[in-house]
Amino acid sequence: MSKDTSLILVVEDEASIREMLRYSLSRAGFAVQEAADARSAQDMINQTPPDLILLDWMLPGISGVDLAQKIRQTARTRDLPIIMLTARGEEEHKLRGLEVGADDYITKPFSTQELIARIKAVLRRSGGNDTRATLQAGELNLDTVGHRVTIKDKLLELGPTEFRLLHFFMSHADRVFSRGQLLDQVWGNTIYIEERTVDVHIRRLRKVLEEYGCDRYVQTVRGSGYRFSQQV
Repeated sequence: MSKDTSLILVVEDEASIREMLRYSLSRAGFAVQEAADARSAQDMINQTPPDLILLDWMLPGISGVDLAQKIRQTARTRDLPIIMLTARGEEEHKLRGLEVGADDYITKPFSTQELIARIKAVLRRSGGNDTRATLQAGELNLDTVGHRVTIKDKLLELGPTEFRLLHFFMSHADRVFSRGQLLDQVWGNTIYIEERTVDVHIRRLRKVLEEYGCDRYVQTVRGSGYRFSQQV
């Protein structure tokens, strides 16, 4: 199965369903974040906008429908793809979910294979997977086809792991990833490597970028992990 590095936010108050979704989506190659209620989800969205939100209709406090409306009313998040999850199968509820801006709707119980297929379909429609041949941040350019990284037309010497790490970062700019998530997405979740290995390769990547002042793009987020951002 090809690796998909899209970040999925699962907003579901039932822990058993969250665990099942995390397991299934991770096996399918997605990066996964979880929230048990709308307020926690809003905080995560503000910090690290996901590529897609799996949003339960019935949530404690603020409902999933109300959260979807808020997401659509906010300029920064209004284009985020949303798939509604609910036990309600009546036609009126489906229409209500779509009216508030959901891109798709799936009724519990559902097969994880169907859910993953729908996620991929929504991501394709929304352009959630970054397939650009060239990624750019300031004067830093990454050629995904030729596997070349240049700054001011000068070729940088990067090892294969540092290249994959930089490619993942530049494809998911301004999003915070834990060491565990980086291990899964860059190294693969079938290989056991200690999390401190991520720190070693981050230092190597920064050392190559430092000469050109681009090491500042690879930022440490205390207590959370790392992100790639042009904003200081």
